[in-house]
Amino acid sequence: MGVGRRMKKQGPPEPLSEEHFARLKRKAGLPVDDPPTEAPNKKKRKTATESAPKSNGAASKKGAPKANGKSNGVKAAPIPKQNGRSTKSKSKKPAPEPESDEDLSDGLGDGFSGSELDDDEFSDLEDGEAGGLGDDFLGSDDSVFDSDAEDQRERKAMFSEDEDDSDAEEKLTAANIVGLSRKLDEQKAQEEADALAELEEAAIQTNIERPHVLDDEEEDDLALKTKALLAPDLQLLRTRITDTIRVLDDFANLAEESRSRAEYTAQLLKDICAYYGYSEYLADKLLNLFPPREAFAFFEANETARPVVIRTNTLRTHRRDLAQALINRGVTLEPVGKWSKVGLQIFESNVPLGATPEYLAGHYILQAASSFLPVMALGPQEGERVLDMAAAPGGKTTHMAAMMKNTGCIFANDPSKARAKGLIGNVHRLGARNVVVCNYDAREFPRVIGGFDRVLLDAPCSGTGVIAKDPSVKTNKDEKDFMVLPHTQKQLLLAAIDSVNHASKTGGYLVYSTCSVTVEENEQVVQYALNKRPNVKLVSTDLPFGKEGFTSYMGKKFDPSLRLTRRYYPHSYNVDGFFVAKFHKTGPTPPNLVKDKAPQATPAPGAEDEVIDKTPIAADEDTLAQARGQDEFGGFDDDEDEKYMERAKRSAMRRRGLDPKALDKPKANGQENGSEKGEKEKGESKAKNKKKA
Repeated sequence: MGVGRRMKKQGPPEPLSEEHFARLKRKAGLPVDDPPTEAPNKKKRKTATESAPKSNGAASKKGAPKANGKSNGVKAAPIPKQNGRSTKSKSKKPAPEPESDEDLSDGLGDGFSGSELDDDEFSDLEDGEAGGLGDDFLGSDDSVFDSDAEDQRERKAMFSEDEDDSDAEEKLTAANIVGLSRKLDEQKAQEEADALAELEEAAIQTNIERPHVLDDEEEDDLALKTKALLAPDLQLLRTRITDTIRVLDDFANLAEESRSRAEYTAQLLKDICAYYGYSEYLADKLLNLFPPREAFAFFEANETARPVVIRTNTLRTHRRDLAQALINRGVTLEPVGKWSKVGLQIFESNVPLGATPEYLAGHYILQAASSFLPVMALGPQEGERVLDMAAAPGGKTTHMAAMMKNTGCIFANDPSKARAKGLIGNVHRLGARNVVVCNYDAREFPRVIGGFDRVLLDAPCSGTGVIAKDPSVKTNKDEKDFMVLPHTQKQLLLAAIDSVNHASKTGGYLVYSTCSVTVEENEQVVQYALNKRPNVKLVSTDLPFGKEGFTSYMGKKFDPSLRLTRRYYPHSYNVDGFFVAKFHKTGPTPPNLVKDKAPQATPAPGAEDEVIDKTPIAADEDTLAQARGQDEFGGFDDDEDEKYMERAKRSAMRRRGLDPKALDKPKANGQENGSEKGEKEKGESKAKNKKKA
């Protein structure tokens, strides 16, 4: 219900009578002089009742300017006329002491300011009712106006009693919109500055408190043994790890007095071993790779598995078609990133990814995202001869076949026959028709076959980059492993360099990669190859992301070109830990540097490019007989060989369903004589062999 026409045109409230003040004093228990009785004026009462909403509650300040506007230019000074005290002081000669707010608060709400209380109190007492209105106005009559029902368009902003009228919300117009927006911006900036100052103050107070993470006194042997038997408090360990890292980040300000940095580092290493379950040797090696806070992130990332990634086989399908087919089977996926055009990251699957019709048809292969990187760095071209020295289980081999579009030739080698079976299966399933699978020790490959345009060496390593897949690495790797593995990797890398054809028009490149993050297996191996083979150099991998390799580590200096290598960490890129280095062979390998080949005559100086014909020379019968006689194993025994040949013939006849006894039937007189002659000839040949010996 809207505001009435009379309500809109009403002026200032009428002054209150003396009888009202007398009633108020009686209610408060104060002495009251006999006031002159006044006849009740119903018209006056009605006006006072209607004017009550204008002076009610928080809207009193809003109503004051409106009333002033109606009363012919009356300014803000007459506003106190709404209060009955000013009227009383003018009409009554002995001005009594003004009552306090506490005395006048009986029967009224406690949540109003002083002037608002007076307006509400006196406007309600104008009705002539003895009890007045309650806090909730439940006992009032119909003449009381409910302020909540007032038209919202007529209401303005409410402000507390400590604000003046100038702080009231101004009406937004085209003239003052700029000023109001500037005022809001200044207010917001001030709030942000205050919040920032509060945060800085809290940070300063936090930094002042030096965390106590080191033990003050040495514990006795009994306490240490007892402590070792108890299970570690993981929450306490984690808190101490974070406190130690905070101290190491700001050691000058947060470290305890008479405590060295080595003590905090030793405590951090001990806590990491206890919390994550690493051996002390491996934890120390990994901790030295990073700053303390980044090392903590690395250890934490190794506790969570990497996302499941599949690689689309472009020999059979396209990524868009494969994604749509898998989505129809209830698989949630998305592209692995802008850096790969064939990878798909799987979030959720209702079907086993290794048994879908698309998988069995060779449309994709389960492969880690980091395994894409070496093949992308190698970049094999169509029609080239490529060698994969450690190919099983075939993810990188089939990736190269897809990039070469089944042209050229790929030699996929693996020293393990058991792993080669899985390699053959993936090659057939994915439809790679340009792959030759072989089983050699890769260190022999330059002598087996060489002259490749490109070579990929994904060397066997310690697996410190894939701890999330194989947590056993935390404890089963010791100092011996980090001596044997780098030695094998150096041999493999030199063999790979020698297998590359430096004169290739399109290639001459080699990629060395490991799934390890240790320097001993990566930068040190690459530096060794650069020292031993001056005919190779490092080139850019052309990979879109990755951290640069180390050029110095714990006092060791490496070649500056090692910045071209790339490192990948699980906490940085959410992929398995990996290392990729790309070489370019610029010339032939000097023969005097190849020490792993059979000893030969010392070549004359300047004979590096000499072409040597290694075709074996045919020998005459006397030379062969002499060589056979000097053989330490002796000559061939024809009688024993004849027994094996006879047994083989009988076995062959059984397999064909024939009777092997038929070989004994045709032995007649002529055949017997022939056999006797054969025996004599055999005896004579044996005698000749003995004489020659």
